[in-house]
Amino acid sequence: MVRRIIQIDEEKCNGCGACADACHEGAISMVDGKAKLLRDDYCDGLGDCLPNCPAGAITFVEREAAAYNEQAVLENKARQSSSGLQAGCPGQKVQRLCRDSEPNPDSDEKQPSELSSKRSQLAQWPCQIKLAPINAPYFDGAKLLIAADCTAYAYARMHEEFMKGRITLIGCPKLDSIDYSAKLEEIINNNDIRSVMVVRMEVPCCGGLELAATKALRSSGKFIPWQVVTISTDGSIWDKI
Repeated sequence: MVRRIIQIDEEKCNGCGACADACHEGAISMVDGKAKLLRDDYCDGLGDCLPNCPAGAITFVEREAAAYNEQAVLENKARQSSSGLQAGCPGQKVQRLCRDSEPNPDSDEKQPSELSSKRSQLAQWPCQIKLAPINAPYFDGAKLLIAADCTAYAYARMHEEFMKGRITLIGCPKLDSIDYSAKLEEIINNNDIRSVMVVRMEVPCCGGLELAATKALRSSGKFIPWQVVTISTDGSIWDKI
């Protein structure tokens, strides 16, 4: 029979696994780092996976395909459940990381001030700009940190001074070779973002990250406090705007 079914462009697929997580029927799996349609009869043609693909690699086509088989889908999901297999990428799973637990002040444990330099302040997962879901619950009321991924290695107090109390998104416009502005604009438009801080390196290629953030803020039409901090390659704060 000819019916509507998804088609995956492997050239565009970045292997994030978001589509596999979004497919309730388990029709999509990750194979060799790419999303694959397992069987035509697992796909119901409704397309829950389409809006979750950050790379735009999934479209609808009309072609000869086996009819949707609900019984086969249920049997496949039961097999996956019993074997502990996951269809999507575990690294894409949205998590809010709790950083609130502190030692009892009357105990012999080290106090928060002593631990602050040793404790991660990453508040959520995933933290890559291109992997973070636009409507992730951790964006609600967030103070947003948009950071070049090199900054955490160059600046020794990145966690305590910049990441603490913020939701952190990282990226490298040179390595990713994409414009982050559209994704950042959607995040700002669809959530109650309280402030935005951009932390970048002094190198010219990091200008793309700052440009994407400022473009997203302007396009959103929202008046949100924002700040840019530039880190030098020797690990010091080079400039604040």
